[in-house]
Amino acid sequence: MPYRRLPKTDQARLHALQRAVQQAANAPYNEQVINYRTLSEAQRFLMQYENQVAQYHANFDSKVSANRQYRHRVRNARMYISHFIQVLNLAVIRGEIKRSQKELYKLDPKSNALPDLTTEDGLIEWGQNIIDGEQQRTAAGGFPIYNPAINKVKVHFEMFKEDYTSHLLHKKTHSRVFEDTESLRKQVDEIILSIWDQVEAFYKDELPYAKLRKCQAYGMIYYYRRGETKLTPETDEQILRNRAQQTMLF
Repeated sequence: MPYRRLPKTDQARLHALQRAVQQAANAPYNEQVINYRTLSEAQRFLMQYENQVAQYHANFDSKVSANRQYRHRVRNARMYISHFIQVLNLAVIRGEIKRSQKELYKLDPKSNALPDLTTEDGLIEWGQNIIDGEQQRTAAGGFPIYNPAINKVKVHFEMFKEDYTSHLLHKKTHSRVFEDTESLRKQVDEIILSIWDQVEAFYKDELPYAKLRKCQAYGMIYYYRRGETKLTPETDEQILRNRAQQTMLF
């Protein structure tokens, strides 16, 4: 007899539950393979699980789409902030801006190295620093930096910050939906296991191929081991012939 294995995906779990519930509903009155309590639980969880899986996939698709735009906003913000700081450093080197004024941007006057812009927190910190610093310097009479102008930087920075907030919300929502779905998966697996145990116990006296087919009708999934002979109608016929011959001998 091949071995069975619980479903590994949401769709496979749904299929197993749907087959079991449908088969039980169509079974003759005198062939109640699944007990009433388990069947009622399966019907209730089937609807709940279908809704949860649909919500999970909808949330996942939304997260993927939002991430695509978010990555674009992060890339633009990093590019403009980095470019502005490089132009500022060049202006200091040329003597157009006093080195001490870099402190307005919270930059080290002695270094022309770029600050760490690899993280979102770094972008938020340094984006705000250079916007505040440029406003303070120009308010004191300094000529504004162009290419890129601070207003251009600010536009991309604000767009990034707005998406960053949405990104955190999407991430939090997705984590909650994932945890809810994972919890429900475990409960569904327990129900499927209970159903399969009951089905196999009910048909335990059937011939191997007949048992296999009747169990499969309830959504059970079987796998053959390497080198294992597959069950066929001829398997059962051979067993019956062998039994008949043994009966004749005695």
